[in-house]
Amino acid sequence: MILIKLKIKNIRCIFLSLILGLAVHSQEVIPFKLNAHNNLSNEAVLNNTDTLQLMFHTAASDMTLTTAATQWIKSVQWDQENKVKSWGGSSNSRVSASNTLNIGTLHWDSLAIWENERSGPGTDGKFGLNLFEGKIIEINFDKSEMIIHSSLPIQIEGFVKTPLLFEDESMFIEGISTIDDEAYPNRFLIHSGYGGTILLDDKFVAESNIGKRVEIIAEKELKDSYGNTIKTKKGLLTRFTIGNFDFENMPVGFFEGAIGRQQMSVLGGDLLKRFNIIIDAEREFIYLKPNELSRVEWADI
Repeated sequence: MILIKLKIKNIRCIFLSLILGLAVHSQEVIPFKLNAHNNLSNEAVLNNTDTLQLMFHTAASDMTLTTAATQWIKSVQWDQENKVKSWGGSSNSRVSASNTLNIGTLHWDSLAIWENERSGPGTDGKFGLNLFEGKIIEINFDKSEMIIHSSLPIQIEGFVKTPLLFEDESMFIEGISTIDDEAYPNRFLIHSGYGGTILLDDKFVAESNIGKRVEIIAEKELKDSYGNTIKTKKGLLTRFTIGNFDFENMPVGFFEGAIGRQQMSVLGGDLLKRFNIIIDAEREFIYLKPNELSRVEWADI
């Protein structure tokens, strides 16, 4: 009888442990579409009224709506106008102090929304890291899903753990550009809103003299979120390395003769989409695993 009671007690303990284990880890799945500009687009409902497409932006904190979208969105009340800065300059932006937002099964209350000129093509605005404060963010490009975890997933085998620098609500990762067999380490802002591979800062461009050391394949104009225009060149980089991963003959963007305009290097969607990604809750580490897009042709962006 004592043996039977002990067995029952053990079974109960195991069952309780399983329940507690399940309670500790929770997750929410958000489907997304990867558009032609390598942006992540998510369907959302604003103030239980307006259905719209929002881009997830790793280099943004708050939620914004484009000026074009505010012309048809009915549920937002604008409270004030402030001056904001972006990578291309400064502009005025309206602010709406308190809104609700639903993306998949996730819900937010008392959410501030800013207005700006641009977002990813086909989207009405964007949202950033602040919506997932204290949560682990997984981006699975193979399944077209963002998964928001309460704790680090168990299925992390095959991912390479790489340090992050989290500064001013932005994430940076070290990358190494190889030019003429010379390695140039630099830090890069993880910027899913930029559709290209990497965009090099002005100081790096001047010090490395990259414009005269790589093949120039294109020149284009970019516009930031507030409509400021900046010109960029595209060249072929011999090799670029992040974590344990090398990319050869990769197109990279940069400016020449505009020192101070591009103050930081950025790592964009054409590179990010080649990995399934996990970002820890403290924004101290990023986990990278090559996916089905790792060997596709570079985008012409």
